Amino acid sequence: MAAIRCAQLGFKTAIIEKYDTLGGTCLNVGCIPSKALLDSSEHFHNAGHTFKEHGIDIAAPKVNFGQMIKRKGGVVKANVDGIAYLMKKNKIDVHTGVGSFVDKNTIKITGKDGKDKTITTEKVIIATGSKPTPLPFAPFDKKRIISSTEALELKEVPKHLIVIGGGVIGMELGSVYARIGSKVTVVEFLDSLIPTMDGTMGKELLKVAKKLGMDVFLGHKVTSLQNTGKEVALKAEDKSGKILELKGDYCLVSIGRRPYTDGLGLDKVGIETVKGQIPVDDHLKTRVDNIYAIGDVVRGAMLAHKAEEEGVLVAEQLAGQKPHINYNLIPGVVYTWPEVASVGFTEEQLKQAGRAYKVGNFPYKALGRARASMDLDGLVKNSSR
Repeated sequence: MAAIRCAQLGFKTAIIEKYDTLGGTCLNVGCIPSKALLDSSEHFHNAGHTFKEHGIDIAAPKVNFGQMIKRKGGVVKANVDGIAYLMKKNKIDVHTGVGSFVDKNTIKITGKDGKDKTITTEKVIIATGSKPTPLPFAPFDKKRIISSTEALELKEVPKHLIVIGGGVIGMELGSVYARIGSKVTVVEFLDSLIPTMDGTMGKELLKVAKKLGMDVFLGHKVTSLQNTGKEVALKAEDKSGKILELKGDYCLVSIGRRPYTDGLGLDKVGIETVKGQIPVDDHLKTRVDNIYAIGDVVRGAMLAHKAEEEGVLVAEQLAGQKPHINYNLIPGVVYTWPEVASVGFTEEQLKQAGRAYKVGNFPYKALGRARASMDLDGLVKNSSR
């Protein structure tokens, strides 16, 4: 989005991308493919659990997992092809390879063939995104100990999928596989699911997960994870020191993501990361006056739409405009069913800030429309000043 807005504003624009397709994590191995599988698995779940109540009689549905994955791939291709078209439409030069700084106005691009070329520029926007964070004692082997990337490309439906991390990614992908027949066990270090969101929503999602047949262990620290060949073996302990032992055929590690700045040559321009992030000011400018950074490599939520807004902000600033982002108005969504959606302050944040507030709740089971569609789980909550 940063490149498109720059081009629209009259800048000669180039984009450097390490991979063969554009669109980053969101379109290739994140938001879009996971939502495709979430939608497919929800159709299957409804066919087996709610169709009869609606008066729709069908034979017991079967999962064609290969077709689910194939459809997901088609969705991804259509989206990334669309991004490629937008680059051509906006006359943006696309360079495939790894970009790294030679100096603040010179970028080296190393292609897959190992050959280098350089381009010069007046302004640079770093938007290299993030990568899944591995456990320090059990790196991803991409076979049994997997990240969200591999979870989107499995060749079989797991018999028992262990999920480490009860955040957005863990709960979304865990629900995909729970719906299509996997036993799913979630192990979360903190005392709530989706711990960065409102606590009430975490409690509601826990109820939904259990109704779906998922086992959830909160307040457990994973101490050991091993690939033993045909399965994985996990050990975790709760706050009292009691040991939990689990075995499954796959383990999805979804404990968060880390900014991806490897190989950028930030040292060549005097930029140092802080806790993995690139420090920026309120205008998203780094300590180097012509270099900006946006998205997952800077502070704030790791959300694609947050990164897009930041890209537009930088582009418009470079054109002399005065854009503004209110980060508190950026929504967050967990695409389970029901979905968890939020915007603004959580009750916990208001309480921590010492602000006076009122809470209003309305359960969906009291809503006629929700009863008509058999969607009775969850509630609407408002915490306002």
